[in-house]
Amino acid sequence: MRKQSVLVAMSGGVDSSIAAALLKDQGYEVIAVTLKIWPEEYCTSHREKSCCSLQDIEDAKKVCGILGIRHYVLNFEKIFRKEVIDYFAREYLSGRTPNPCIVCNEKIKFGRLLEKAEELDCNFVSTGHYARIEKNGAYRLKESVDKAKDQSYVLFSLSSIQLKKSLLPIGDLNKEKVRFKARELGLSVYKKSDSQEICFVPDGGYSDFIKKYCGIEIKKGDIVDGSGKRLGSHDGFWNFTIGQRKGLGISYKSPLYVIGIEPKKNIIIVGGLGEVMKKRFAVKDINWLREMDGDRFEAWVKIRYNHKKAKAFLKKVGRIIEVEFEKEQEAITPGQAAVFYSGEYVIGGGWIDRVLA
Repeated sequence: MRKQSVLVAMSGGVDSSIAAALLKDQGYEVIAVTLKIWPEEYCTSHREKSCCSLQDIEDAKKVCGILGIRHYVLNFEKIFRKEVIDYFAREYLSGRTPNPCIVCNEKIKFGRLLEKAEELDCNFVSTGHYARIEKNGAYRLKESVDKAKDQSYVLFSLSSIQLKKSLLPIGDLNKEKVRFKARELGLSVYKKSDSQEICFVPDGGYSDFIKKYCGIEIKKGDIVDGSGKRLGSHDGFWNFTIGQRKGLGISYKSPLYVIGIEPKKNIIIVGGLGEVMKKRFAVKDINWLREMDGDRFEAWVKIRYNHKKAKAFLKKVGRIIEVEFEKEQEAITPGQAAVFYSGEYVIGGGWIDRVLA
């Protein structure tokens, strides 16, 4: 009887390397792929941590050699540009703050890569994400054992079919054990640092990237307070995100935060901390991983990756979910994801559309 096979997305980092190692130990036929998602001239001329760098590809190849598994490089440049980078730029130019990692997971790693796995007659796809998939009647997405590294937030938009076809073998480990396992196997990637920022954005930052990628010229605009009083100027609304405090270039008697972005007027609105603390907001494009009874229920909600989930009341209003936190939260940001939890389980989530009064 043929072994079940799995296509593993190998980034050249320690997490995906150990994912591949664990799956091989569990008896799967493992095929590894590294996704080339950006032109070679970009990858060789920017920082070492840039996506799909030649060093990362070489690291993945070395790991596969040690593990004794096949390794391929797939060119996903066009689809990555269309699905992830264009979305990223479009959201910022709409005055919203995108989360490209979520879109990449849904569209690329568990989307197009799953299609490629089926073409290769593989049963599953796998990554080095810190999260768990549990079968309990249906397939359920669960937080990682390592809460400090948990990535269930960025996987909320996966469909039930994608969950069924996916394996997340390091969700039961903490980072220390992952690094120890890599060192034990003689994999030099055990000491590689974690990637922290958006993989395709160079050291100049997302603002410079958007300006160059979209061919935008600097366009000065006003920074105003809630009453419309001009407090300063800026070089483009796409440089800002809700809740931002640093980089405003304004000397004021108390700290100021971005509380509004108006792209059409090229205006940034600022206010005090009290004005950036909110409770109610609307969420659109909901993906349910577990259907909830009734039109109103309680859940724990995260509004960004590093946000500590907080208790909230959710209300179904047509295709929108209105969320009201029990306590005010800082910087509820349109464009970011709101993910709903019941204990350790993700029950659903969507995209923050607007803050409600």
